[in-house]
Amino acid sequence: MAYENILSALENNITTITINRPSKLNALNQATINELHKAFKKADEDKKTKVIIITGSGEKAFVAGADISEFADFSVSQGEKLAAEGQAKLFDFVAHLSTPVIAAVNGFALGGGLELAMAAHFRIASDNAKMGLPEVSLGVIPGYGGTQRLPQLVGKGRAMELIMTAGMIDANQALQYGLVNHVTTLEELLPFAEKLASKIKRNSSVAIAAAIEAVNAGFEDGENGFEAEITQFGKCFGTADFQEGTQAFLQKRKADFPGK
Repeated sequence: MAYENILSALENNITTITINRPSKLNALNQATINELHKAFKKADEDKKTKVIIITGSGEKAFVAGADISEFADFSVSQGEKLAAEGQAKLFDFVAHLSTPVIAAVNGFALGGGLELAMAAHFRIASDNAKMGLPEVSLGVIPGYGGTQRLPQLVGKGRAMELIMTAGMIDANQALQYGLVNHVTTLEELLPFAEKLASKIKRNSSVAIAAAIEAVNAGFEDGENGFEAEITQFGKCFGTADFQEGTQAFLQKRKADFPGK
C-alpha cells in the first residue's frame, strides 16, 4: 500500500511504521491519522506481523503535535467530532490492538504525539526526547486521550502538573515517572526496540492478545479487570497455542506457536 505521510515495512515478523513528515516535525494532520489507521489495521490483520513498532522519521521528533492549522477555526461541534473521530480511528484503535505496539520515541513527542505514544502498549525513548501536553497554552485541552492515559501512567498529580503548566519533561524524567520503560541513545533506539520485539514475538501471539484485553479492561469504566482476566485465561485453554505451549514445556522443547 502506498502512503504519502508514513512508511511501513515488515521484517522478521516486526512491522515498523514511521511517521514521515520531517519538514513538519511529523505533526499529525488528518491525512496522516487516516494513513496510520490503515497501516495499523493492515499490520494487525497480517499473520506475519507479531509486533508493531511506531516511530518518527529524522532525529528531531517522534510527533511534534497535531497540525493546528487544520482546526484553528473549528466550532464546538467540529471540535467534538475531531476528538471523537481521532480517538476511534487511531488512539483507542491502537490501545486495543491485539498485536503489541511499542512506541520508539525519538525527539519531541508533544500533544497528539505524546497521546499516540501513550496509546501504544509501552514506550521507549531516545535520550534527546522531550514529552509534554502543551494544549492549554493554545486555549484547549488534550483531545486524543491525553487527560485519561497520562494520569493512568504517571499518577493524577504529575499529570495535572504537566497538563496545567503545558511543560515538557526530558527522557530521564519520563523514565522516573514511569511514562517510558527504557532510555537509550538515538542510535540504539530502533535496535533496542527490535530487541524487545524479538523477545515478544517468540511467545504466543494469541496469549499476548488475551493479556492486552485483560490489562485494558482494568482501566475501563464499567469493566471488571479480574473478571476479564478469568474469561481470557479460560479462553486460552481452547487455543492451539495453549496446546503447543504446554506440550512443548512437558516435552522440554522450544514451543512453535501457530500464532494469530
